Amino acid sequence: MRFSVSGNSGPQVRVRLGFDYSADKAYRIDMLLHRLRLSISYGQKLMLLASVPLIVAVAAIAFVVAAQSRALADREVNALETQLIEAKKAELRNYVTQARNGFYFIYGSAAPDDEEAKQRVSQILSAMIYGEEGQFFVYDYDGTAIVSPRETDRIGRNFRGESDGEGHPVVDRLIEIARSGDGYYTYLWPKPSTGVPARKIVYVTSFPSWQWAVGTGVFIDNILATVATARAEVEDRVDRTFIYIGAIALMALLVVFATGLGLNLRERRLADAKLKKLTQRVFDAQEEERGRVARELHDGISQILVGVRYALDNARRRLDRGDPQAGAPLAKGIATLGEAISEVRRISRDLRPGVLDDLGLGPALRMLADEFGERTGTQMDFTTVVFRNRLDSDAKIALYRIAQEALTNIERHANATHVRIDLRGHKRGATLRITDNGTGFAASARTPGLGLRNMQERMDQLGGQFYLRALPGKGVEIEATAPLTHMLSPDPANTPEKAPPKPRKTAA
Repeated sequence: MRFSVSGNSGPQVRVRLGFDYSADKAYRIDMLLHRLRLSISYGQKLMLLASVPLIVAVAAIAFVVAAQSRALADREVNALETQLIEAKKAELRNYVTQARNGFYFIYGSAAPDDEEAKQRVSQILSAMIYGEEGQFFVYDYDGTAIVSPRETDRIGRNFRGESDGEGHPVVDRLIEIARSGDGYYTYLWPKPSTGVPARKIVYVTSFPSWQWAVGTGVFIDNILATVATARAEVEDRVDRTFIYIGAIALMALLVVFATGLGLNLRERRLADAKLKKLTQRVFDAQEEERGRVARELHDGISQILVGVRYALDNARRRLDRGDPQAGAPLAKGIATLGEAISEVRRISRDLRPGVLDDLGLGPALRMLADEFGERTGTQMDFTTVVFRNRLDSDAKIALYRIAQEALTNIERHANATHVRIDLRGHKRGATLRITDNGTGFAASARTPGLGLRNMQERMDQLGGQFYLRALPGKGVEIEATAPLTHMLSPDPANTPEKAPPKPRKTAA
């Protein structure tokens, strides 16, 4: 159970009764989420929206770089593997060529059925072993092993149909290559030293007169291990590059967020300070207006009502005495009471002119100009382009108050003899321009007063523009433009502004 009391001028106060812990916890979570939603300002949302394309772009760049790096590395590793294998092939071909040159003097002069020559060549090939695994082998075209120095148990046995661990034919394929001349073949074969199957590449050629397939081979597991190591190193470099790009992107995002947060805090402090000044000015304006109304009531209404009371008391005393002249002070009191009513209406009109709501801005400004000219003796020129009463209430009040403030400044400070007021609508909105031929002032010689600041702030609230042009001895020109967003859509209910009594000048 909760009872909450909140106000606009202070923090919210909550009193919780009971011990409903789960409900209280849920309530706190809801409030926290609500505050988090409200704590994201418009600038922070823009910053987040700006960061999302940055994150996507950096991620895309990282993936493209990684993909290109992997592709390039694959090409390099494949090229390395091809080069190493080609080197091994050239080495095997060279071994076979050297062996053939070593016993060619026997083979070249021997007959196809010379068993002695065959035995001598077999002994020479059996003795030609190299490295830890290297050897020469010989199979006749029937598949019988003739030479196998490191695997002597194979000698004399027929291996037609033999396959490797992957099911690929071995001896049959070697004989086929020898019958066609020479060539290379790769298959999986146990290493003689360890018995562990490994990838082997062989070069085989033929002794056609004896129907022999002669060749030698090397295991390339060391080449594959070298290639796998190179590939792993490349993958590691690509992963490090990806991590570096991610770290740089993260740092950039942190810098962006930190900068945005700093600017947001700075703007918030400036906004708070400006709000405090504006609040103080509002209070000052309220006090000034209250003081003005109090003076108007004391100096005008109060004095008139005192006169009315005196006249009525005088009439009552005369009536009590039966004086036939009692009607004179009574008539004076009635006339004075009429003056009081007129004064009340004038003060009410100054606070909120009814003609502004009834007839529109143009007639209200024209009446304001007429009354100012009659009161001060200043020549007034008021011009306006007649347009429908399409300004909304905020714009009308703002422009009217600006005109009031401008005429007040002219009366107090300008010593002007001629004032011109121009109001017209256009494609950008509505513009009020007030010029006088008074003393003016240098814009750099004095700071704006409360009245000028109020004018500027009224236009800022509307999203409009406010200009002040002043030169010493040449008067002042004030221009205020309400934007088009404050123009109402055409409506038959918005009738054209009616002309008030006693117009000065109207430009069609």
